[in-house]
Amino acid sequence: MSLVPLRPILDATDKYSYAQGAFNVNAVCQAEAVIRIHELFRSPAILQGADLANGFMGGRTDFMNATIEDKKIGARNIAAAVKKFAENSPIPIALHLDHGRDFDSVKAAIDGGYTSVMIDGSSLPLKDNIELTREVVKYAHERGVTVEGELGVLAGVEDHVFSEGSTYTNPMDAIRFFKETGTDALAISYGTMHGANKGKNAVVRKEIAIAVKECMRHEHIQGVLVSHGSSTVPKYIVDEINALGGNIQNAYGIPVEQLIEVSHLGIGKINVDTDIRLAVTRNIREFFVNNPSYRSDEHIGPIWELMEKNRAAFDPRVFLPPVMDTVMYGNVPSESVQILTDLIRKGVMEVVGTLIVQFGSVGKAGLVEVKSLDEMAEFYRKKD
Repeated sequence: MSLVPLRPILDATDKYSYAQGAFNVNAVCQAEAVIRIHELFRSPAILQGADLANGFMGGRTDFMNATIEDKKIGARNIAAAVKKFAENSPIPIALHLDHGRDFDSVKAAIDGGYTSVMIDGSSLPLKDNIELTREVVKYAHERGVTVEGELGVLAGVEDHVFSEGSTYTNPMDAIRFFKETGTDALAISYGTMHGANKGKNAVVRKEIAIAVKECMRHEHIQGVLVSHGSSTVPKYIVDEINALGGNIQNAYGIPVEQLIEVSHLGIGKINVDTDIRLAVTRNIREFFVNNPSYRSDEHIGPIWELMEKNRAAFDPRVFLPPVMDTVMYGNVPSESVQILTDLIRKGVMEVVGTLIVQFGSVGKAGLVEVKSLDEMAEFYRKKD
């Protein structure tokens, strides 16, 4: 099956009252792992490339300084990998841009092969956020591409997204946002946080999601709410990393029970990134600890050096620059690199498989009324 727009996948979550995990990838082998585990559970799949992940996949190891040209290359690389693994897949798969920071970044993703995009204007005044999102919607919908906006500010850090405090989403502003932008989905601020520290006793404000969804129903607005900053940060993985010489402190996630609850209260898409980073980091660190001879391997030994220099880091992009050809294109030049990619796949599948089950998307692939990009473009034309 070729890549599909995100909208039909989201519509199924709304119709059947469950949530779809949306999982960030930063390497070809990660994309493969996310697809394979969704196939195992017959679940639809949403793969996400963050704006700066496109820069990293474009070869910019200092991805915080990625240019639009880097992002164009990276978007094509991610899309090529996802399309390759999706080609003969029995499940619907969408590729979504996470936290597009401006119109040019969104355009780079769409032109590169993404079937869904997020434009993050949440730091702007409401009027400016609406205008920016409306501009993206016009460009994307003409091509059948799904659009997600954001309203309200999440605390925490994720790539170039940073805020010390939260501003909760106002339900009435959300209704105005949907009406004036025509967006398909809206990320709301209701107590989740970016990064690995959500707070020791994090509690989501489920009443905000309930209020927004009820107002949408009253106004006959078809759309799906999205939960950002929703990694569960499994304690056992954090403990294992630290036992292996890592130094991750103050790591607390959103309790999965709360995410399961909101999956039946209007939240249809739940974004997860940190959990994957942690599992991959644990697997790589564990391998080097148990197999010290590989610390001097010409291909992967430099990865261990970076891990030791950055014991508090858990973003694999810090460690993987020595194997960028493998990251960007999936090339495997040696047995040791093959071992590395297998470890990454296993880490991804461990946490993603767990959340597929918990969020309730197991066996839902057949419930998605699949449409092509051309069919969605026609749908939007008629709607307007």
